[in-house]
Amino acid sequence: MAAVVGGLFTAVGAVFVLLPVLAEGLLRRITGFGDPLPSYEDARDLPPGMLPPDLAGTSSSGAGPTPGRLVGLCGIPFVLLGLYLVLRVLRTAAWLAGTRASVRGALATRTVDLATAEVTAGALARRVGDETVVRVPTLVARDPDTGRRITIPLQGMGLATLPPHELRALADAMTGGRSTDGRNGDIHVLAGQLRTMAANPLSL
Repeated sequence: MAAVVGGLFTAVGAVFVLLPVLAEGLLRRITGFGDPLPSYEDARDLPPGMLPPDLAGTSSSGAGPTPGRLVGLCGIPFVLLGLYLVLRVLRTAAWLAGTRASVRGALATRTVDLATAEVTAGALARRVGDETVVRVPTLVARDPDTGRRITIPLQGMGLATLPPHELRALADAMTGGRSTDGRNGDIHVLAGQLRTMAANPLSL
């Protein structure tokens, strides 16, 4: 759905940008407005101030954009927003390499080591259909040294949760070599919940 919306924004923005340019060129062809005079003989009776730039010895290259083209620039934000939405859908991914979890967004990829990160439970609201909003549980991992934060949805494509082996891999990455003191105890509890989810993928 987001990809469709992004495509529409990009298309509308592109039309908004290109339409004034195309319309201006078409108007010039129809009306002949702005066509230079072919020679000085045709303009000899005109005052110097009314001569076309080519005949007056000046250049029109320094002239600013026309109002129509300035209006067309308003479509650029729509194009950029549409491209961002499309990239967000096409590029978004998450993977685990050892204990390092990476989440790729529309423009950048963030990586956090789950073995040393502060890991908490969270939730995202995801729209399904026109009116239904589904709560998706997530893991929020924050690097204590850099403050870098990633959010890992615990839901697979077309699945109620991640596959069991991925849930167990996340739990192992969170608890490997980690003590059970203080806040680390909460992370062990959270990892236990992931293993429980993995043991009951059908939620029966």
